[in-house]
Amino acid sequence: MHAIGIDIGGTKIAGALVTEEGEILAEERRPTPAGDASAIVDTVVAMIERLSDGTEVSAAGVAAAGFIDAAQSTVYYAPNISWRNEPFRARLQEKLDLDITIDNDANAAGWAEFRFGAGRLYSDMTMLTIGTGVGGAIVTEDRLFRGGFGAGAEIGHLRVVPDGLPCGCGARGCIEQYGSGRALLRMANAIADVGGIGLALADARQKDGGTLTGDRVGELIAGGDPGALQALRELGGWLGAACASLAAVLDPQVFVFGGGVAIAGDLLLDPVRESFLAHLPARGYHPEPKFATAELVNNAGVVGAADLARLHAERR
Repeated sequence: MHAIGIDIGGTKIAGALVTEEGEILAEERRPTPAGDASAIVDTVVAMIERLSDGTEVSAAGVAAAGFIDAAQSTVYYAPNISWRNEPFRARLQEKLDLDITIDNDANAAGWAEFRFGAGRLYSDMTMLTIGTGVGGAIVTEDRLFRGGFGAGAEIGHLRVVPDGLPCGCGARGCIEQYGSGRALLRMANAIADVGGIGLALADARQKDGGTLTGDRVGELIAGGDPGALQALRELGGWLGAACASLAAVLDPQVFVFGGGVAIAGDLLLDPVRESFLAHLPARGYHPEPKFATAELVNNAGVVGAADLARLHAERR
């Protein structure tokens, strides 16, 4: 039976009607009223009603950035929305006669890749989403890992540098500060400051008014610019080292990379693999995981949220 997936971001809310096979039949987008919790409820309710109109729907799943409780009902904390201990599922179910689940957005995207994308041939997958920050999802023995309190798999806050760069979470040295899109821009700017292979980066920065953008660095990477590629290699090195630590604990069969930076494909994965092998404990004594880029891209959040909600409804 069909289900509805909703992905709430800091600037937009995406929704889709999704089949059991992960196919999107209908979709829509609305701006996120981020400062008004009641308006978010109204927007999501209206979106679910429109997407389910005339169609038999088993459940609706909502994905959002932040900490979600183990019961998939309450948002402990959302960094980009005015939610603190928000009973979001209850507020939606007051207005909808439908089974509702709430999940972390990276969990939803990771589940979509596991079920229908780059992880579909495996039972154990670890996914890292490389965007402005670093998100993560862990699937082990065909089950999504959430942790004892529901807030597990926050891979972006794995510490890789003791007393390193300060992170928005309050700690220092998190992989988010070394392996994210924001980190890539910092590395590219540092290479531009030195000159040499960074001359094209410096020139692009000057033309863009003194600030490198992610799109500009992406263009230079795609064009083979040595300075931009060096920044990407540095980023991949940090991510590979983090994956080696994750592999020592989780032993996944595949690492999947999503998010905007992962569009670079093997230009990112090659330095990730190289660094991973250099940091892997007891290398050569057990099988090594595969590395892949995500396949569902921008649709992963809504597809994963819908599928998780459908499966939850079936187990009830």
